[in-house]
Amino acid sequence: MNKQKARIFFYRNRVRFALFALIIVLIIARPTWLSIAVGAVVSLIGLAVRAWAAGHIRKDKALAVTGPYRFTRNPLYLGSLILGIGLVVGARSWWGAAVFAAYFLAFYIPVMIEERNRLRVLFPGPETEYERHVPAFFPTLRPAPATDSRKWDAAFFSKNKEYRAWIGTAVVWILFIVRGMIK
Repeated sequence: MNKQKARIFFYRNRVRFALFALIIVLIIARPTWLSIAVGAVVSLIGLAVRAWAAGHIRKDKALAVTGPYRFTRNPLYLGSLILGIGLVVGARSWWGAAVFAAYFLAFYIPVMIEERNRLRVLFPGPETEYERHVPAFFPTLRPAPATDSRKWDAAFFSKNKEYRAWIGTAVVWILFIVRGMIK
């Protein structure tokens, strides 16, 4: 499989493999009430970053350059990282942390490369300029200048189905609580 096909495979299957990794983490989790409380707060921060990003993105219609996209080109994935760290804290398992790290590195690096390449084709001029000013993943403390007046829009949050991340995370935290009660 060439690199392009591999990146497309990872892009299309990241959610399926995330569920598999999550099941493993749930099995090996050793949560306490403290780890659940701290992990839940961290997860909420990740969900908030994702929600902020989801309300600004117009997939394949316009280059997202507002809101969190002024700080990082991949705020959805940054939010996923924070969310995942929260889940790992809640799981209280070094093996769980290793599973999450392996999953995140194996899937999200190829996905970010694939998305960058797709955006370069869809928006050749603006994307190149945007890449010069905004880091790929870790946010800058100096946001790119506002080049668009768009604001966060709940309709895009809904259209991008971001509510599924909130529902899925709630289910995981319920499972962690149940897991913590039966140890």
